[in-house]
Formats: sequence, structure tokens, C-alpha cells
Amino acid sequence: MSKKQIVVIGSGFAGLSAATHLAHHTDSSITILEKNESPGGRARKFEHQGFVFDMGPSWYWMPDVFENYFGHFGKKPADYYDLVRLDPSYAVIYGEQDVLDIPADLTEFKSMLDQIEPGAGENLDKFLAQAKYKYEVGIHDLVKKPSRSLLEFASPKLLVDMIRMDIFQSMSKHVRKYFSHDKIIRLMEFPVLFLGETAENIPALYSLMNYADIALGTWYPKKGMHEIIQGMVSLAEEKGVKIRYNAEVKHIDVKNGTAKRLHLTTGEVIEADIIIAGADYHHVDRKLLSREYSNYSEDYWDKRVMAPSSLLFYLGVNKRLKNLRHHNLFFDEPLGPHADAIYTNPRWPEKPLFYASVPSITDATVAPEGMENLFLLIPLAPDLEDSEEMREKYYHIIMDRLEKITGQEIRSHVIYKRSYSHSDFKADYHAFKGNAYGLANTLFQTAILKPSLKNKKVKNLYYTGQLTVPGPGVPPSLISGGVVAKEVIQEYKL
Repeated sequence: MSKKQIVVIGSGFAGLSAATHLAHHTDSSITILEKNESPGGRARKFEHQGFVFDMGPSWYWMPDVFENYFGHFGKKPADYYDLVRLDPSYAVIYGEQDVLDIPADLTEFKSMLDQIEPGAGENLDKFLAQAKYKYEVGIHDLVKKPSRSLLEFASPKLLVDMIRMDIFQSMSKHVRKYFSHDKIIRLMEFPVLFLGETAENIPALYSLMNYADIALGTWYPKKGMHEIIQGMVSLAEEKGVKIRYNAEVKHIDVKNGTAKRLHLTTGEVIEADIIIAGADYHHVDRKLLSREYSNYSEDYWDKRVMAPSSLLFYLGVNKRLKNLRHHNLFFDEPLGPHADAIYTNPRWPEKPLFYASVPSITDATVAPEGMENLFLLIPLAPDLEDSEEMREKYYHIIMDRLEKITGQEIRSHVIYKRSYSHSDFKADYHAFKGNAYGLANTLFQTAILKPSLKNKKVKNLYYTGQLTVPGPGVPPSLISGGVVAKEVIQEYKL
């Protein structure tokens, strides 16, 4: 029997993961078609006069997920990149002279909480015990389910597990059962921002993120997050995966419910027996397929709760900066009663939250000697109209705060500046509504309630990545690729 021709669209974490799993477990011919000139999707990098910028993800959490990924192929992360644990893990800035450095050591962390709220350290033990249980069940079991049927969750043990994991309670209420001080509450609610919603709208199941943060730690791959992608590319190619760059798919031909070929924007036509779409789900569903083969209507997509988009600034600074850590969360402005506006309200915020990363504090290779690599991120509602004038306005809003709080002049020392926002996410990734993180992990967008990993009308078309199971984020995307590969192998008996 001839080899199956499997085509994966997109070389992000999920696409690379799916392709590598398939190449490892089958004798199929695997080709990745990447729209852009380099791999990684949102985790691409670019360089400018000695500055090396990660374009997207900057947090390395859940190291066990990466260990399990590479371990599946008889490898380990250290075969491809060097990890260091950050200490402090990150800084939380509540205002001038009001900064918490979050220690990597758990005993120190508990002592810090006790100084803010007596008894909080003991309560943290109880909180983390639950969070650990959720992490072990969630990350090592639930997220690996394809979520195509309720029967996957029908075992008595799993039903008990799901009840114990507080899926019907909000993260906001859950945190307040253990802590009362506003600083600690905001600190404990911060990790769920990676899931694309506020704590009021995220199930308490996701306190597992706190376990990942506090117990498993914050890490950094030397030379930047793109080193993970380069390692994954090396492994994929070692397994025989072919990666083609500047190969954007324009249309997928379907005949009698089977996808037959992919048309590229260059005019080239590629035959395929199986297609896995790691590109933006909405784009594939509504733009690459004829409408009769779409999984979902435009109305369905418009009603999805999207994770936020972002306004990003990549800055090269010609001096060393003070009073900043590798990761810095600016909570110097109160969230107020309409905190969810950054996710749902289509307007620019008056007092935005923002995040600053200075990887050159940890890694001298990402900036010229004596200089800093500064990455700024403002979370924004999806589907905003952005312009150079609006980007510049918000650049100065957050730089005013950054300079005031850290007590230094920065703007006059910026020798390189690039911004990136909604229109760029759409242009580079066909991102639905310009989203940066995918689909928010609300209760009604979890597991079987997410867009399905298989097309219901095209029998050989599958989906992977942050808009399907298990959800947004780098570790879930890694897992997503493995989940869809397993489904393909089982259904085609490869």
C-alpha cells in the first residue's frame, strides 16, 4: 500500500507537534506548509542590529509538558536548548515603591504572603493541594482527550474528578475562599489571564495554573523562546517531516466529502490524503473551504468569546535598565468594575494593564553589550481598529507609567522600535478578529464545547491549535498536536 500523503497547515507549536507525532508513529509522507518565511507561527523571532526579539510567547511554564513532548521521541529539552529557572519568577508592580518580587522558593513565597495577610501562607498550602490535584488530572488526563463525545467523560472516576475540580465555580470565588487581601487576590488571579478571560468567567478548575506558576516555576530557554521552535523543527526534520516556507494555502478542494488537494497562493496544487489545519480555525473553516463544507456558521464564530488581542512593542534600548526584572506585571491601575472590557468591549481601555519583559537581564545574547531588549504588551479586546496614531498614543501612556514607576528615562534611549497589533495578527496569521491567544477557556468553551478537532463534513480534515482542544497557550498547543495525531492514526489505522 502506498504511503499516505499528510499535509499540515502551519508550523506553530501545534502543527509541528502533530507532524512529528505522525512521522514518528507512521510511515506516511508528512509535509508542513508554512505561510511565512520562518517557522513558529506566533512564536517566530526577528533580529535587528544585535537585538533578538521573540515575537510572541515569552513565558515558559509547565516544564513537564515540554519534557513529556521531547521524551515521547526519546529526547529531552536539553538536547535542543538550555533552561534556567528565574528567581525571582517575576515582579508584580502595584505602584511606585510598591513591588513584589515573586520568589522561586516556596517557603519564601509563603513568608511573603504571610507578611501581607497573616495566615495566607497556611492557606496557600490548602489552595495548592487542590491546584496540584487539578494539574495532575487536568494536564495528564483531561487535556489529552479529543473531546468529540460525552462518552469520553463518562467513567465514574472521571466524573468524580471533574466535580472535585470545581468546574462550576468561578476562579474569582475560589481564590476568595482562601485569601482576602487585594494584592494576593490579584496575584492569584493573574495566571488565568493566559487563558483569555477574567477570573470571574474562568472555571476554578484552572487554579491548576497557580500550581504551574508557584510549584513548577517560571523558566527561560537561553537565546529565547524561539529556541523551542528550532528544537522542534530539528526533531521534525530528523523524523522525515518536510517543511515548506512561503507556502500559503489559498483553497482546499473537496469532492464527495473528501479533501483532495490544496491550492497555494503561488498557483501550485498539492495532493493530500489527510489534512491537519494548524492555521487559524476560522480562516480554514470559512475562507479555505467552500461554504457547504464549513464546520460552523459565521454567526457561530461571532458568538465565540475570544481571548484578547495585544498591542506589542519591541524596543532596543541603548543603556541598561534599573528596577525591572525579566518579567514584570504592571497592576498599578485598578481593574475597576469593568475589568472584562479588555476581552469583550470593543474599545481601547482608558487605563490599560500592561506587561514588560526584559530578557536581556537573564540572557546577554539577545541584546548588544550594555543595552537592553525590552518587550511591552498591552492586552486589548479583539476586533479593534488599530492605527499608527493609536499605537503611538498607547506607547506614551505606558511609557509614562513605566518611567515614573522605575524612576528612569527610557524613551530617549530607544534606538529601535517596532509595534505589532490587530492588523498584524490578521495579516501574518489570518487571526480571527485579530486575536493573539485563541479562544477563551470559559466553561461553555471547554472540552466538547470547543470547535471540534475534526471537520463534520469532510472526513479527512482535522484541526489543531489554540482554537480547538485543549485550548490556548504553548503547552496546550503542544498537547493539541499529539491529540489530533493520535486520532488520525486510530481512524486511518496508520
